[in-house]
Amino acid sequence: MYPEEMIAPMRAELANSGYTETKTADEVKSAINADGTTFVVVNSVCGCAAGSARPAAMAVAKSAVKPTRMITVFAGNDVEAVNEARGMMQPFPPSSPSMALFKNGELVHMVERHHIEGRTAEMIAGNLLSAFEEHCK
Repeated sequence: MYPEEMIAPMRAELANSGYTETKTADEVKSAINADGTTFVVVNSVCGCAAGSARPAAMAVAKSAVKPTRMITVFAGNDVEAVNEARGMMQPFPPSSPSMALFKNGELVHMVERHHIEGRTAEMIAGNLLSAFEEHCK
């Protein structure tokens, strides 16, 4: 586990943009299985990928078409919540950071770490906005 003081600013980036932090498996299950759409961000300390993923996720929070809910779990710290989210993201292998969009409990869009690395926050946000346009109306 990472020291909470170290990751607090990374958690705050998403929490201050309208994301709900989920720290238990029950919180994750409840959010994902609820009616409507749920956008899940697996947050991480990885500078190379998370440095673009968090800004992309923040930009999406300000978009016109939004998921019903936006939640986040923190890889390396929120172990129970992360394991539940990753289990629901199968068949995709675990990766962090990553992002997933669920509709009525069904995974409809997945952004794995390899889709994040080497891309700008704007490129990632564009990908997410397209998914929201398709699934969140």
